[in-house]
Amino acid sequence: MTDTHCSPRKLILVLGDQLSVDICSLRAGNPGTDTVLIAEVAEEAGYVAHHKKKIAFVFSAMRHFATELVEAGWQVRYVKLDDPDNSGSLSGEVARALRDTPADRVLVAEPGEYRLKTALLDWADQSGVDLQMLDDDRFIASHQEFRDWAAGRKQLRMEYFYREMRRKTGLLMSGNEPEGGQWNYDSDNRKPAKGSLFMPTQRHTLPDATTEEVLKLVEARFSENFGMLRPFWFAVTRAGALDALEQFVDQALPQFGDYQDAMLTGEPFLYHSVLAQYINAGLLDPIEVCRRVERAYYDGWAPLNAVEGYIRQIIGWREYMRGIYWLNMPGYTDQNFFGATRPLPGLYWTGKTDMACMAAAIGQTRDEAYAHHIQRLMVTGNFAMLAGIDPHQVHEWYLAVYADAYEWVEAPNVIGMSQFADGGFLGSKPYAASGNYINKMSDHCAGCRYDVKQKTGAEACPFNPLYWDFLIRNEDKLRGNPRLGQTYRTWDKMDDAKKASYRETAQKVLNAL
Repeated sequence: MTDTHCSPRKLILVLGDQLSVDICSLRAGNPGTDTVLIAEVAEEAGYVAHHKKKIAFVFSAMRHFATELVEAGWQVRYVKLDDPDNSGSLSGEVARALRDTPADRVLVAEPGEYRLKTALLDWADQSGVDLQMLDDDRFIASHQEFRDWAAGRKQLRMEYFYREMRRKTGLLMSGNEPEGGQWNYDSDNRKPAKGSLFMPTQRHTLPDATTEEVLKLVEARFSENFGMLRPFWFAVTRAGALDALEQFVDQALPQFGDYQDAMLTGEPFLYHSVLAQYINAGLLDPIEVCRRVERAYYDGWAPLNAVEGYIRQIIGWREYMRGIYWLNMPGYTDQNFFGATRPLPGLYWTGKTDMACMAAAIGQTRDEAYAHHIQRLMVTGNFAMLAGIDPHQVHEWYLAVYADAYEWVEAPNVIGMSQFADGGFLGSKPYAASGNYINKMSDHCAGCRYDVKQKTGAEACPFNPLYWDFLIRNEDKLRGNPRLGQTYRTWDKMDDAKKASYRETAQKVLNAL
């Protein structure tokens, strides 16, 4: 139905991760009659202890987006966090706006998080508000499409879903076949980085007056939250995000593929795009990013392994994570396959540890609200799983500390991929590794207090004894895994003294936590 002069006036709620003029809720509205509501509320800012930079990024991007909408002719009701009449919740702000405006129904694109979606629907049902929730079509696969794809499959492997997304979008396709004859070039993307490589720089945006106002608000209201707030350099507008995309393509994309799994001391970004927070907030459209990266391949600027690897992260992993999340909610974030109960150690908040790889990953997380996928998966995530840390606490930490973290994408990555807490619904085996993997993919071990070549004893890299201790602690659940058969056969061949040494060293590491 289209709007006419007699159509109901709508209140359009735009959330902090829906900052796109093409969001379905705005497309369904009319600037001449409808009011847009954008609100900074304590409930959303505080449901986990978000990184200071994340709060500042979202609030500043919201304020800049509101200004853009006003300039485009929309009537915008913007509620700042420190507004004395701010109710502290989105439902409270919708109720207040309905009292103050002529709107008689509410329009919103589906929230990305189950928590917020159910809260809004429950509130509308209880209060009798006419709320219409639209499907968020910024994603390639709808919920129903993913359910249809998943139906009847014994295992939901991303690779096969990714191929469907390639076919649907036509990205890197040559007719019905994948460009270059292969779907996946991941085997080419595992080179360790060296300090002699030329490193691109991230695009830094100087805070304008609006951002500076937000930074002062965060300093005042969230001083105890994790992370360094300044220097703050994230883009907070679509124009700035587009500039960051161009800089990535120009400076980093050609070598992104080769070194996407590498870790290098003092180089937190390497050849990564650091665009996820812009995509997830709505400042960049995922397909436009993929099209721009694809063009770099066809223009001869970037090799296929880099372009395919990057596109796979967006239309493969990103879409797959969303599908897994909505297929399994509610309850997915409470899964705990290994029954792990150890509290999250304080070092995850302080970064104070003699493990050089952990100190580097947590330190840059504190400073930048960013770490790339291997640091998250194979360093901080790997350690948490090996140490038997409660996966729900691990999930809440990841949700809090990264600027790109929203539950729909973070939870499956942590609960399913990183912690194997879903028992293999997402992955075929745990991503468990000893110090050897980190030594292969980084230069951290060379400057570490621990010796990665030492397997047991006080000088041994903690990842080494924890790896075996994890496998034996959970032997009843993992020995039957066909991908771990050789690993358990290796353990079986060890003499009793060596086995005991691994377990004793691991226990000392765990006791020290």
